[in-house]
Amino acid sequence: MRPLSEKLGVEIDAELLALAMTHRSYAYEHGGIPHNERLEFLGDSVLGLAVTSMLYRSLPDLDEGALAKRRASVVSTVALAEVARGLELGQYLKLGRGEERTGGRDKDSILADATEAVFGAAYLSAGADEAAALVLRLIEPLLADPARYGAAVDPKTSLQELAAKLGTTAPVYSVAARGPDHDRRFTATVTVGDHASTGDGTSKKQAEMAAALTAWHALSAPAADA
Repeated sequence: MRPLSEKLGVEIDAELLALAMTHRSYAYEHGGIPHNERLEFLGDSVLGLAVTSMLYRSLPDLDEGALAKRRASVVSTVALAEVARGLELGQYLKLGRGEERTGGRDKDSILADATEAVFGAAYLSAGADEAAALVLRLIEPLLADPARYGAAVDPKTSLQELAAKLGTTAPVYSVAARGPDHDRRFTATVTVGDHASTGDGTSKKQAEMAAALTAWHALSAPAADA
Protein backbone atom coordinates (compact mmCIF):
# COMPACT_ATOMS: atom_id res chain seq x y z
CA MET A 1 0.00 0.00 0.00
CA ARG A 2 3.01 2.33 0.12
CA PRO A 3 2.49 3.76 -3.39
CA LEU A 4 -1.06 4.83 -2.49
CA SER A 5 0.14 6.42 0.74
CA GLU A 6 2.67 8.40 -1.27
CA LYS A 7 -0.05 9.59 -3.67
CA LEU A 8 -2.13 10.74 -0.74
CA GLY A 9 0.75 12.69 0.77
CA VAL A 10 -0.09 11.64 4.32
CA GLU A 11 1.21 8.76 6.41
CA ILE A 12 -1.65 6.33 7.01
CA ASP A 13 -1.36 3.14 9.03
CA ALA A 14 -0.93 0.27 6.56
CA GLU A 15 -3.59 -1.90 8.17
CA LEU A 16 -6.12 0.93 8.16
CA LEU A 17 -5.36 1.74 4.54
CA ALA A 18 -5.81 -1.92 3.60
CA LEU A 19 -9.11 -1.93 5.48
CA ALA A 20 -10.21 1.19 3.58
CA MET A 21 -9.68 -0.73 0.35
CA THR A 22 -11.66 -3.79 1.48
CA HIS A 23 -15.16 -3.91 0.01
CA ARG A 24 -17.82 -5.86 1.83
CA SER A 25 -18.12 -8.29 -1.11
CA TYR A 26 -14.53 -9.37 -0.48
CA ALA A 27 -15.09 -9.54 3.27
CA TYR A 28 -18.15 -11.77 2.80
CA GLU A 29 -16.21 -14.21 0.62
CA HIS A 30 -13.38 -14.39 3.16
CA GLY A 31 -15.29 -15.44 6.25
CA GLY A 32 -16.83 -12.13 7.21
CA ILE A 33 -13.59 -10.24 7.88
CA PRO A 34 -13.82 -6.48 8.58
CA HIS A 35 -14.55 -4.20 5.61
CA ASN A 36 -14.46 -0.48 4.93
CA GLU A 37 -18.00 0.63 5.80
CA ARG A 38 -17.17 1.80 9.34
CA LEU A 39 -14.25 3.84 8.00
CA GLU A 40 -16.54 5.18 5.29
CA PHE A 41 -19.00 6.31 7.97
CA LEU A 42 -16.23 8.18 9.77
CA GLY A 43 -14.76 9.59 6.56
CA ASP A 44 -18.12 10.99 5.49
CA SER A 45 -18.09 13.23 8.57
CA VAL A 46 -14.44 14.19 8.04
CA LEU A 47 -15.24 15.16 4.46
CA GLY A 48 -18.35 17.10 5.36
CA LEU A 49 -16.72 19.12 8.13
CA ALA A 50 -13.58 19.92 6.13
CA VAL A 51 -15.51 21.10 3.06
CA THR A 52 -18.15 22.99 5.05
CA SER A 53 -15.52 24.81 7.14
CA MET A 54 -13.49 25.74 4.07
CA LEU A 55 -16.51 27.08 2.19
CA TYR A 56 -17.73 29.05 5.22
CA ARG A 57 -14.37 30.73 5.73
CA SER A 58 -13.45 31.35 2.07
CA LEU A 59 -16.85 32.55 0.78
CA PRO A 60 -18.15 34.99 3.42
CA ASP A 61 -20.56 36.69 1.00
CA LEU A 62 -22.53 33.58 0.04
CA ASP A 63 -25.75 32.63 1.79
CA GLU A 64 -26.58 29.19 3.15
CA GLY A 65 -28.25 27.99 -0.05
CA ALA A 66 -25.29 28.91 -2.27
CA LEU A 67 -22.86 27.30 0.16
CA ALA A 68 -24.98 24.13 0.24
CA LYS A 69 -24.89 23.89 -3.57
CA ARG A 70 -21.13 24.13 -3.62
CA ARG A 71 -20.78 21.54 -0.89
CA ALA A 72 -23.15 19.15 -2.65
CA SER A 73 -21.21 19.51 -5.88
CA VAL A 74 -18.00 18.12 -4.40
CA VAL A 75 -19.23 15.55 -1.88
CA SER A 76 -21.46 13.69 -4.34
CA THR A 77 -20.76 10.11 -5.37
CA VAL A 78 -19.76 11.25 -8.85
CA ALA A 79 -17.32 13.85 -7.52
CA LEU A 80 -15.71 11.45 -5.06
CA ALA A 81 -15.41 8.80 -7.78
CA GLU A 82 -13.63 11.40 -9.89
CA VAL A 83 -11.16 11.94 -7.06
CA ALA A 84 -10.69 8.18 -6.72
CA ARG A 85 -9.92 7.80 -10.42
CA GLY A 86 -7.32 10.54 -10.15
CA LEU A 87 -5.64 8.49 -7.42
CA GLU A 88 -6.13 5.25 -9.42
CA LEU A 89 -7.84 3.91 -6.33
CA GLY A 90 -9.56 1.13 -8.27
CA GLN A 91 -6.36 -0.87 -8.62
CA TYR A 92 -5.97 -1.09 -4.84
CA LEU A 93 -9.50 -2.33 -4.06
CA LYS A 94 -10.18 -5.78 -2.62
CA LEU A 95 -13.39 -6.98 -4.27
CA GLY A 96 -15.45 -10.14 -4.30
CA ARG A 97 -15.67 -12.20 -7.46
CA GLY A 98 -19.07 -10.82 -8.42
CA GLU A 99 -17.94 -7.22 -8.21
CA GLU A 100 -14.80 -8.07 -10.17
CA ARG A 101 -16.89 -9.57 -12.95
CA THR A 102 -19.23 -6.58 -13.15
CA GLY A 103 -16.58 -3.85 -13.26
CA GLY A 104 -16.59 -2.96 -9.58
CA ARG A 105 -13.18 -1.32 -9.79
CA ASP A 106 -14.71 1.49 -11.83
CA LYS A 107 -18.14 1.76 -10.20
CA ASP A 108 -18.82 5.26 -8.90
CA SER A 109 -20.45 4.03 -5.68
CA ILE A 110 -17.59 1.69 -4.74
CA LEU A 111 -14.92 4.27 -5.58
CA ALA A 112 -16.72 7.02 -3.66
CA ASP A 113 -17.15 4.80 -0.59
CA ALA A 114 -13.47 3.87 -0.69
CA THR A 115 -12.48 7.53 -0.93
CA GLU A 116 -14.49 8.33 2.20
CA ALA A 117 -12.92 5.33 3.92
CA VAL A 118 -9.48 6.73 3.11
CA PHE A 119 -10.48 10.01 4.76
CA GLY A 120 -11.55 8.05 7.83
CA ALA A 121 -8.26 6.13 7.88
CA ALA A 122 -6.32 9.40 7.57
CA TYR A 123 -8.22 10.84 10.53
CA LEU A 124 -7.42 7.86 12.73
CA SER A 125 -3.77 7.71 11.64
CA ALA A 126 -2.72 11.33 11.34
CA GLY A 127 -5.38 13.33 13.18
CA ALA A 128 -8.08 15.80 12.27
CA ASP A 129 -5.85 18.52 10.79
CA GLU A 130 -3.96 16.18 8.45
CA ALA A 131 -7.18 14.47 7.38
CA ALA A 132 -8.85 17.81 6.62
CA ALA A 133 -5.79 18.93 4.65
CA LEU A 134 -5.97 15.72 2.60
CA VAL A 135 -9.66 16.29 1.89
CA LEU A 136 -9.08 19.83 0.70
CA ARG A 137 -6.09 18.92 -1.49
CA LEU A 138 -8.27 16.43 -3.34
CA ILE A 139 -11.58 18.30 -3.33
CA GLU A 140 -10.74 21.97 -3.89
CA PRO A 141 -9.87 21.56 -7.61
CA LEU A 142 -13.43 20.36 -8.25
CA LEU A 143 -14.84 23.66 -6.99
CA ALA A 144 -13.35 25.42 -9.99
CA ASP A 145 -16.21 24.08 -12.14
CA PRO A 146 -19.31 26.18 -11.35
CA ALA A 147 -21.52 24.10 -13.67
CA ARG A 148 -21.39 21.34 -11.05
CA TYR A 149 -23.51 23.25 -8.58
CA GLY A 150 -26.95 22.97 -10.15
CA ALA A 151 -26.39 19.43 -11.35
CA ALA A 152 -25.29 18.23 -7.92
CA VAL A 153 -28.42 19.63 -6.25
CA ASP A 154 -30.97 18.52 -8.85
CA PRO A 155 -29.32 16.12 -11.31
CA LYS A 156 -32.53 14.82 -12.90
CA THR A 157 -33.72 18.31 -13.85
CA SER A 158 -30.24 19.30 -15.02
CA LEU A 159 -30.03 16.19 -17.19
CA GLN A 160 -33.46 16.86 -18.68
CA GLU A 161 -32.42 20.43 -19.54
CA LEU A 162 -29.17 19.18 -21.06
CA ALA A 163 -31.03 16.61 -23.16
CA ALA A 164 -33.25 19.39 -24.52
CA LYS A 165 -30.19 21.51 -25.29
CA LEU A 166 -28.59 18.60 -27.15
CA GLY A 167 -31.82 17.88 -29.05
CA THR A 168 -31.90 14.24 -27.93
CA THR A 169 -34.74 12.22 -26.44
CA ALA A 170 -35.75 12.92 -22.85
CA PRO A 171 -34.05 10.78 -20.17
CA VAL A 172 -35.61 7.36 -19.59
CA TYR A 173 -34.96 5.52 -16.32
CA SER A 174 -35.07 1.85 -15.37
CA VAL A 175 -34.31 0.50 -11.90
CA ALA A 176 -33.30 -2.96 -10.68
CA ALA A 177 -33.19 -4.06 -7.02
CA ARG A 178 -30.95 -6.62 -5.34
CA GLY A 179 -30.25 -7.92 -1.87
CA PRO A 180 -32.46 -8.87 1.08
CA ASP A 181 -35.18 -6.56 2.37
CA HIS A 182 -33.05 -5.29 5.27
CA ASP A 183 -30.15 -4.40 2.94
CA ARG A 184 -31.84 -3.50 -0.34
CA ARG A 185 -29.68 -1.90 -3.04
CA PHE A 186 -30.86 -0.34 -6.27
CA THR A 187 -29.16 0.21 -9.62
CA ALA A 188 -30.69 2.73 -12.00
CA THR A 189 -29.92 3.08 -15.70
CA VAL A 190 -30.75 6.31 -17.50
CA THR A 191 -30.77 6.48 -21.29
CA VAL A 192 -30.44 9.76 -23.16
CA GLY A 193 -30.36 9.26 -26.90
CA ASP A 194 -27.57 6.76 -27.55
CA HIS A 195 -25.95 7.30 -24.15
CA ALA A 196 -26.59 5.21 -21.04
CA SER A 197 -25.29 5.72 -17.50
CA THR A 198 -25.87 3.80 -14.29
CA GLY A 199 -26.01 4.75 -10.62
CA ASP A 200 -26.39 2.89 -7.33
CA GLY A 201 -28.23 3.78 -4.13
CA THR A 202 -30.18 2.53 -1.15
CA SER A 203 -33.44 3.80 -2.69
CA LYS A 204 -34.82 4.09 -6.22
CA LYS A 205 -34.66 7.88 -6.00
CA GLN A 206 -31.06 7.88 -4.85
CA ALA A 207 -30.04 5.47 -7.62
CA GLU A 208 -31.82 7.53 -10.29
CA MET A 209 -30.17 10.73 -9.06
CA ALA A 210 -26.75 9.07 -9.11
CA ALA A 211 -27.34 7.82 -12.66
CA ALA A 212 -28.56 11.26 -13.76
CA LEU A 213 -25.50 12.99 -12.33
CA THR A 214 -23.17 10.51 -14.01
CA ALA A 215 -24.95 11.05 -17.33
CA TRP A 216 -24.90 14.82 -16.91
CA HIS A 217 -21.13 14.81 -16.41
CA ALA A 218 -20.60 12.49 -19.37
CA LEU A 219 -22.76 14.56 -21.73
CA SER A 220 -22.05 18.10 -20.53
CA ALA A 221 -18.44 18.21 -21.70
CA PRO A 222 -19.35 17.53 -25.35
CA ALA A 223 -22.18 20.06 -25.03
CA ALA A 224 -19.77 22.71 -23.76
CA ASP A 225 -17.42 22.09 -26.67
CA ALA A 226 -20.20 22.26 -29.26
